Amino acid sequence: MPKNRALEIIDAAAAGGYAVMGTCCYNIEGIIASVRAAEAQRSPVIIQLFPWAIEYADGLLLHAAREAADKASVPVAVHMDHAQSPEIIRRAAALGGFDGIMVDMSHYEKEDNMRLTRELVGYLHERGIISEAEPGRINGGEDGVSDTGDLEGILTTPEQAEEFMDLGIDWLAPAFGNVHGKYGPKGPQLDYPRLASIFAATSKRGVNLVLHGASGEAFTEEIYRECVKNGMRKANVNDAFNVEFTRVMREKADKVPLTTLLEEATSAMQVVMEKLMRWMGSAGKA
Repeated sequence: MPKNRALEIIDAAAAGGYAVMGTCCYNIEGIIASVRAAEAQRSPVIIQLFPWAIEYADGLLLHAAREAADKASVPVAVHMDHAQSPEIIRRAAALGGFDGIMVDMSHYEKEDNMRLTRELVGYLHERGIISEAEPGRINGGEDGVSDTGDLEGILTTPEQAEEFMDLGIDWLAPAFGNVHGKYGPKGPQLDYPRLASIFAATSKRGVNLVLHGASGEAFTEEIYRECVKNGMRKANVNDAFNVEFTRVMREKADKVPLTTLLEEATSAMQVVMEKLMRWMGSAGKA
């Protein structure tokens, strides 16, 4: 496979012992904030779009993200999160612009999950696109992802990780007590020994780990640092900064010019992104 920017960014994180944020963006403001935060902190970043972005705007948001990534003064890649059908994966690959795509067949029975993942990973690699997959199943739902909230979470084992690595994946998203969406009153109940055992298996084969379910309300600096210590190299972030966009919109709509509203919402997201880059250890690494 030719050189791939997403792979280079996360391989460097693995070598340096830090994690890189995957910013789950829904609009141009999120894309702008991602690059501005990365440049301000001299940090790499990965701009992430859900399949919704393609269904909503065809290639427009994707190509905006690609242009922003290519013009940035720090390493920036573009990744699709939670692509849940072969059709959307092929459509996204054909549009051009994605460095990586998450092949999320976790809502299928295991045999079909494995078969489809193997086929689609091969399809992506032929086109120079790297792949992420989810052995086990991470509970909950996320805005912009098909609702699988009624499916029971299944924690990942090192044996499952080995099976998925045999499919040719580049990154692995383990389920170790993390959930999409809100955590209960006790907060995250993360199984760090399980994560460490998965990391021991994946690190031998050069496959890097991805953190899902890093809720803005629930994930403290200590939790991020513990996850990084136990092998996480990309951390997907969604509500932590997107709530700042909606907060500014709610508080200031009709009170300031629209241009000011968008600028302030972008800046509010950027502030959170910069903080999380420091927490993950990627600040100053670009």
